[in-house]
Amino acid sequence: MSSPLKKINALRSQIEEHNYQYYICDNPLISDGEYDLLFRDLEALEQEFPESLSPNSPTQRIGNKPLNAFGSIAHKTPMLSLANAMNKDELEAFYRRIQKILETDDPKIQFVGEPKLDGLGVELVYENGQFLHGSTRGDGYTGEDISSNLRTINAIPLTLRTNEITPPKLLEIRGEVFISKSDFDKLNHQREAEGESLFANPRNAAAGSLRQLDPKITASRPLSIYFYEVGLVEEFSFNQHLDFLKTLNQWGLPTNPYVKKLSGIQEMINYHSKMESIRNEIPYEIDGTVFKINDYETRNILGTRSRSPRWAIAGKFQAQQTTTRINEIEIQVGRTGALTPVAKLDPVFVGGVTVTNATLHNQDEINRKDIRIGDTVIIERAGDVIPKIVKVILEKRSKDAVPFYIPMECPVCHHAAVRLGDDVIIRCANISCMAQLKGRIKHFISKLALDIDGFGEKIVEQLVDKSLIMSIDAIFSLDLDTLSNLDRMGEKSAQNLLHAINASKQTTFARFVYGLGIRNVGEHIAKVLEKYFKGNLNLLKNATIEELEDIDELGPIASKAIKQFFLDESNQIMIQNCLNKGVVLAQIKIKKHQDFAGKTFVFTGFLEKCTRNEAKSMVEKLGAKASGSVSEKTDFVVAGPGAGSKLKKAEKFQVNILSEEEFLELINR
Repeated sequence: MSSPLKKINALRSQIEEHNYQYYICDNPLISDGEYDLLFRDLEALEQEFPESLSPNSPTQRIGNKPLNAFGSIAHKTPMLSLANAMNKDELEAFYRRIQKILETDDPKIQFVGEPKLDGLGVELVYENGQFLHGSTRGDGYTGEDISSNLRTINAIPLTLRTNEITPPKLLEIRGEVFISKSDFDKLNHQREAEGESLFANPRNAAAGSLRQLDPKITASRPLSIYFYEVGLVEEFSFNQHLDFLKTLNQWGLPTNPYVKKLSGIQEMINYHSKMESIRNEIPYEIDGTVFKINDYETRNILGTRSRSPRWAIAGKFQAQQTTTRINEIEIQVGRTGALTPVAKLDPVFVGGVTVTNATLHNQDEINRKDIRIGDTVIIERAGDVIPKIVKVILEKRSKDAVPFYIPMECPVCHHAAVRLGDDVIIRCANISCMAQLKGRIKHFISKLALDIDGFGEKIVEQLVDKSLIMSIDAIFSLDLDTLSNLDRMGEKSAQNLLHAINASKQTTFARFVYGLGIRNVGEHIAKVLEKYFKGNLNLLKNATIEELEDIDELGPIASKAIKQFFLDESNQIMIQNCLNKGVVLAQIKIKKHQDFAGKTFVFTGFLEKCTRNEAKSMVEKLGAKASGSVSEKTDFVVAGPGAGSKLKKAEKFQVNILSEEEFLELINR
């Protein structure tokens, strides 16, 4: 067995070396035909000696059977989003904030610039150099397990190279999966020839390909990847981001060739302008640039906000624009009763997609821009995502152009529509409006809410149109007969949906509250409420306006909306019905500590034995609060090397100041 095994291992190494030369070095050493011959030789040997099979063999990239559903994987460190700089002024303001926090006027702070790919963010985990699993970003804390699909991407090594640097015990890295422009065109041509629907843009194609339950479908798609950030690393350390990226290449992990070290704000601005000027020449879609502090110790000093790091920012490109014609304006009714005017356009290609609709937001916006039916307009994709009408080309306005006014009557239920106080939105006043009900249900079952798999929009439409469900809680009363009789819904599909509905009853406070669709309460605010009220729905329901306004990140508008929602009797009945039908909110367990309960902590300077995020998590689990600013109400300031203005404020307010060692000793008592 030793001789065949030796040959098998040699073939595996040879194939991985060719993958490295092709994907990392852009230096193919053999033809595609020669590569295929090596691959077939390996397949034949592994079939002859099945005991030699390894999950990380190149032949096993598409070896898994189709899945019934994706599992979930928790990120050991959160995959945070980035704050955006929409123009040069905002980028300069970001640089000044960095200088202020670091208490320096250094004009040459070191950053790393890279293109911002328009793909799908993923995380890969390697254990002792072997691919362990991979997941989507998800909500930043937990993502979908797409390990089988990631294995099919040839640019991802299943075993890291060890020629130069031994990989760490555990390596958590983030990357962006994408499809090049040319591969996207080929893919759509192929789909058109086979009579299949076309993908809207490369990003949608990449995301759809990665979320296939059958890995063989993913393997047939031309997916690529660039890695850009580190997560958790065990028994290994990096001092600078450029060193990290260079090391990734040595391990066989591809990084973007346009990455560049930059000194100071002017070089950052120049880099951004350069990338924007050549964006159409780059073989894949990019929608901006990303700037990150190069030095990791400086990153620790800067820390993070709740949703984004302070040491990085995304510079967005100017939206791509084109002209088209408004043929009609329609009114859409949302879950909050909002009557939203939508312009129906001559189809036009802009920013990588064909646009046929553009929201006009409200009557004030229509009046301000003097938008009329029949007008020729300039449209753009704001942030390369949302189509928006920039202005009317008055020189091309015809005499037949018709002014538009949002009706004061709901187009769905024909109930009176109202505009209250300073609200710019006209709303249907009928809480029982079918359009609102559909919107509320769609929101309740959405991915960030109860995430009921298989409960699509068309099913919601049917159920409401046939008066089979007239409230959110009625979802949990659906039975097999009702679902089986829906269009395109067989008994098996109905059973699967019932199973998914029952599974969704075990949820969290944050998901449930977000799913209720309270105005101004998004995913993040729902999590803030979960922490504050410790997952207790009754505490939230009975909270006063004053108590709500005292919560960090909750303003008066959101506080008022929450209070009004829970005062409404129909909402109270709906929530109670959900609970009576088996909805259970997971309990939030918070360990109390006599020194910490109810206290406020601020962390400043560089922490050597843990990150700031880890320290914040420690105190929150012990019933305390972590704040980003020092005030007279602050109880403890934990100060490491490099502590600046926050330490001075702590001294001024006579706040208890702890070293990192004193802090860790206190919590471990």
